[in-house]
Amino acid sequence: MKYARTDRFKKAYAKLPSEIQVKVVKAFQLFKENPRHPSLGVKRVQGMPDVWEGHIDIHYRFAFHYEEEVCLFRNIGPHSIVEREP
Repeated sequence: MKYARTDRFKKAYAKLPSEIQVKVVKAFQLFKENPRHPSLGVKRVQGMPDVWEGHIDIHYRFAFHYEEEVCLFRNIGPHSIVEREP
């Protein structure tokens, strides 16, 4: 599986506090090993059947979808942002 990030994701990631960025790196390593790991809480975004979300921690989420053999990370940030703009 290949992984890519949208420009929106890159900008949102750059704005995250450094301690959250560290958590993101750890969560994405886990995601690459096992995207269904229970601590990631991966589920479909309500109302968007092809978009998924996962947990970084209790407050931060990431959104992604699959395009053929690529997992495209769409957005990252507080739960409310990912709900509004997955």
